[in-house]
Amino acid sequence: MALVVHATSNKNVYKALIAAEYTGVKVELAPNFEMGVSNKTPEFIKMNPIGKIPVLETPDGPVFESNAIARYVCRLKADNPLYGSSLIDYAHIEQWIDFSSLEVDANILNWLRPRMGRAVYLPPAEEAVIAALKRALGALNVHLSSNTYLVGHSVTLADIITTCNLFMGFTKLLPKSFTSEFPHVERYFWTMVNQPNFKKVLGEVKQAESVPPIQSAKKPAQPKEAAKPKPKEEPKKKEAPKEPKAEAAGEEEAPKPKAKNPLDLLPPSKMILDEWKRLYSNTKTKFREVAIKGFWDMYDPEGYSLWFCDYKYNDENTVSFVTLNKVGGFLQRMDLARKYAFGKMLVIGSEAPFKVKGLWLFRGQEVPQFVIDECYDMELYEWKKVDISDEAQKERVSQMIEDQEPFEGEALLDAKCFK
Repeated sequence: MALVVHATSNKNVYKALIAAEYTGVKVELAPNFEMGVSNKTPEFIKMNPIGKIPVLETPDGPVFESNAIARYVCRLKADNPLYGSSLIDYAHIEQWIDFSSLEVDANILNWLRPRMGRAVYLPPAEEAVIAALKRALGALNVHLSSNTYLVGHSVTLADIITTCNLFMGFTKLLPKSFTSEFPHVERYFWTMVNQPNFKKVLGEVKQAESVPPIQSAKKPAQPKEAAKPKPKEEPKKKEAPKEPKAEAAGEEEAPKPKAKNPLDLLPPSKMILDEWKRLYSNTKTKFREVAIKGFWDMYDPEGYSLWFCDYKYNDENTVSFVTLNKVGGFLQRMDLARKYAFGKMLVIGSEAPFKVKGLWLFRGQEVPQFVIDECYDMELYEWKKVDISDEAQKERVSQMIEDQEPFEGEALLDAKCFK
């Protein structure tokens, strides 16, 4: 007997259908299912008391909630590799299922629903959701920078559920301009959706071209009341004119302007940060003569400041890829300063322990307070302002920008740029 899923075709149903392809179980969509009608019937309510989809109909009774359904389908096959090969694999699979559901899927839904008119749109709430989603994708990006799959060396249920949770984001909400900040997540998603068993269910997947525009939330229809005879109108009494109030009743308060970043209030600078970033990115030859010279020609010591940073706990950097992931995570969390900063982070040494050193260009004369407040990694580094009147420090800046190797007598394991 084939298992039957009662639902419309959506990313939550795809979890079970893809798991079924890997497991060799036949799962079918219920014919003629109509959302808002089929899920209101007494028969459906017996299967799921709150009328939500999907519901899986099995010979032993119904199962609802999409992750539970996918787990059930997997367990129909003994020793299914989708659950890993050890107890710790199983725990890590469950870990990533929870993570992708609570940190990725929930934030994608909370961003998308108001824009689709299914919830009230509030700009501060959207900003918080986007920040939370970026934090989640940043953590996922760090893990995937050294792993092809979430757990082990082949597809598991964690990959199926995480990919389906990313699916709606990539296809409905997140354009390339957003996801490019998370290159390992991008690589992972496109690798997964092009696996044969994924492709059978998902078909050709296309990324959203832009974030959808905001639609007004739909108000529920009010029940119509029976027409009542109008009461006899009495002559209106003249009322004394009311004193004007500071705010008319029923009027909405004008939205308060968003507080400006203090760095936006600084006097204009002759250094245009984007011009420097373009010069850095576009210089492929004669870097010292073109880019480094251009940097010092552009640099405005009154409008910007340069800072060296040194990681405080280099003795802990005993594994190269863990050290690189640590630096990558730091740069992800510095995203909030992209408009006001440029940075180079060097991982130094041919063997452990590896040293992490950085150079940062910030708008203004201090490390921005909002960066210190929001990016917890900042306190893991010693920060020292560059004295550009010191030729040795100035030369060190130039060497860090151009990734000079050896750097201070040691091999350069990697160099990462924030621009």
